[in-house]
Amino acid sequence: MRDYTAKSPKKVIQINHEELRDHLSSIVTDTVEEVLNKVLDSEADEMVGAARYERSSDRQDYRSGSYTRKLQTKAGEVTLKVPKLREQRFQTAVIERYRRRESSVEEALVEMYLAGVSTRRVADITEALWDTRVSSATVSKLNCSVYEHIEKWRNRPIEGEFPYVYLDGVSLKRSWGGEVGNVSVLIAIGVGRDGYRRVLGVVEGAKEDKAGWSGFLRHLKQRGLSGVRMFISDACLGLVESIGDFYPEALWQRCVVHFYRNVFSYVPRGRVGEVSLMLKAIHASENEEAARGKAKEVVNRLKGMRLGSAAKWVEENIEETLCYYGFPSSHWRRVRTNNPMERIIKEIRRRSRVVGAFPDGQSALMLCAARLRHISGTKWGSRKYLDMDLLREMYSKEEVEVG
Repeated sequence: MRDYTAKSPKKVIQINHEELRDHLSSIVTDTVEEVLNKVLDSEADEMVGAARYERSSDRQDYRSGSYTRKLQTKAGEVTLKVPKLREQRFQTAVIERYRRRESSVEEALVEMYLAGVSTRRVADITEALWDTRVSSATVSKLNCSVYEHIEKWRNRPIEGEFPYVYLDGVSLKRSWGGEVGNVSVLIAIGVGRDGYRRVLGVVEGAKEDKAGWSGFLRHLKQRGLSGVRMFISDACLGLVESIGDFYPEALWQRCVVHFYRNVFSYVPRGRVGEVSLMLKAIHASENEEAARGKAKEVVNRLKGMRLGSAAKWVEENIEETLCYYGFPSSHWRRVRTNNPMERIIKEIRRRSRVVGAFPDGQSALMLCAARLRHISGTKWGSRKYLDMDLLREMYSKEEVEVG
């Protein structure tokens, strides 16, 4: 009689979980790589107007091979075969999507490094960001690579014309030899003929003086900045003179908000609200002539209020705030102040608080540039800011009248 009470083996199948996990990870990575390459091929077909080897009357271009590019994804590192075209420059949403992600990672690396985070900790955080372990020994090399990318972006050619250019500087703390001083970073953003905003330049300036601004404007001009109709900024020391040296045909609009603050410095705190309403009435006028008339009324009222210094300031400087009246009325609100630049500088200050005092000016410049590079890749740069057709129509009409 058979003995059915005999014990069966405890383990019939043994699973190596580590090998299984590696195998599944490899499958997922290969699948992601295959899908992304198919997407690239599909985008190339759309740009060419025909599939590979297809004869079509709608064809607009021809393929010219491909090149490989490594790309970090959530599934790991994949190898892309990026198509090349004969006539057009191949553009893909796939790489752009991950490029924005990489730029934010680069900024985080710079920020961590400058904040004094240990290389071991940076390696841990890098793994969380990239899903790829970066050894502590390579963190410093990685930062050098990040700096190279930022420098290349910072010195790229400026293409197209930018009728409106906003200028400003931000002062950050620098610690050297136990002493804390200031370092200035000068920034320019512009609105192009297409109506979109772009970060045009960022440089380190020893001080916000004529030499610093002249060097910055020379840097912008050498990289191709042209077509400037008006600069918008605060009355920085030496800036107006520098604009005249490099862009003599461009107008200068003094930021209205900064102008108000200058006037308030001559007004008792209890009367600031009243004076503020008076000043705003000037820049709410329907045209330049009406604004000048309103300014005269405000000067007389200030004198009657025994605020002679404030009245003198308004009388001597009001003309510098009225240049925007020479442009389309729908642009006035956005070109009479430096608010677009102020928001960016506020963001830079928020990020720089993580570091505190920078070891040198180059470090401050790199972090500011990294932040600006990231901002330019967000909705900030992809959302239309102004309808520039109105400006083109205005200048076309003026040319006809002169002719």
